[in-house]
Amino acid sequence: MISIIASDMDGTLLNEEMQISSANADAIKKAQAAGVHFAVATGREYREAKPLLEAYGLSVPLITLNGAAIFDVDGKALDMVPITKTATKLIMHQLEKAGLYYEITTNEGVVSNSRTRRIQTVSRLLETVNPDTPFKLAVAMSSARVELMDIRYVEDYQVLLDDPKIKILKLVAFGENGQKELKPVRESINAKVEVAISSSFENNIEINSPRAQKGIAVQHFADGLNIPMSQVMTIGDNMNDASMLEVAGVSYAMGNAIPEIKQLANHLTVTNNEDGVAKAILEQLAQNHQ
Repeated sequence: MISIIASDMDGTLLNEEMQISSANADAIKKAQAAGVHFAVATGREYREAKPLLEAYGLSVPLITLNGAAIFDVDGKALDMVPITKTATKLIMHQLEKAGLYYEITTNEGVVSNSRTRRIQTVSRLLETVNPDTPFKLAVAMSSARVELMDIRYVEDYQVLLDDPKIKILKLVAFGENGQKELKPVRESINAKVEVAISSSFENNIEINSPRAQKGIAVQHFADGLNIPMSQVMTIGDNMNDASMLEVAGVSYAMGNAIPEIKQLANHLTVTNNEDGVAKAILEQLAQNHQ
């Protein structure tokens, strides 16, 4: 009997066009109508995730920034799990030593120190997600997306560390050569500070407080509803989903998931371009009614 479903967004609920299919939206609404609690667990910031869900008439609790910020259906912040400023400074030093472009998400939104590098990074990401997109088109799409997003640009990230009102919730660093380039950086950060490091794409690492993980957040969500983890289902595709796949009684890997996630999950669905989330939800709803 499934009582809670928590789904990742990128590579899972969203297709390669960064949209939620009508089949996925309908399956979520069907689950909700059957009394199942549906939540989204994403590495995205609240303001990046919420409009995508609202566009399809979906109203759900949001576990954002890998569990660093949790919001109820009405958008009220329930919990925030920041990285200490001391740890942030150590992390920044390692990222800068490696020459990596990185962004910081705070309690006031996403912060970048270079509009140009942000556009280049988003362009490469779009090109990776959809290889049919020519790089020039990806740059144009990225520029438009950057203009639409409410991003704060600063010359020096030190201003965030100096502001007592700012909470550092996540750092995300990008490597053009993927995890091969990022692995040594990950290891050097882990050797100096206690953090949770995961990835949502081949070309990034996401750095959070060790208490900010999707699995911990899903567990708290279930505890708050007095629902055992055996009645929780999670769906994901990449390493920042691993912790919530590990704790759930029923876990689904997407057809497009990385091999480690397919090994970890106890079920496999089809890809994010084939309505994999809808297929997984409908399978479990059918079992609920048996």
